[in-house]
Amino acid sequence: MKNTIKIERARYNLTQGDLAEKVGVSRQTINSIETKKYVPSAVLALKIAQVFQMPVEDLFKLEEDD
Repeated sequence: MKNTIKIERARYNLTQGDLAEKVGVSRQTINSIETKKYVPSAVLALKIAQVFQMPVEDLFKLEEDD
């Protein structure tokens, strides 16, 4: 699953730690999502999208092999 979290974090001037704190997970979890090692739950994906004030489907995109 492709995501644009790193881009959105830069736009909002947030570190991985800042975003992690806002959604209640560890910085390592955010890093794993950004590097496509971990697919977030629906609840976590929605929380992240809410931080960036955008629809979850604009932040996360399915890839052909998903």
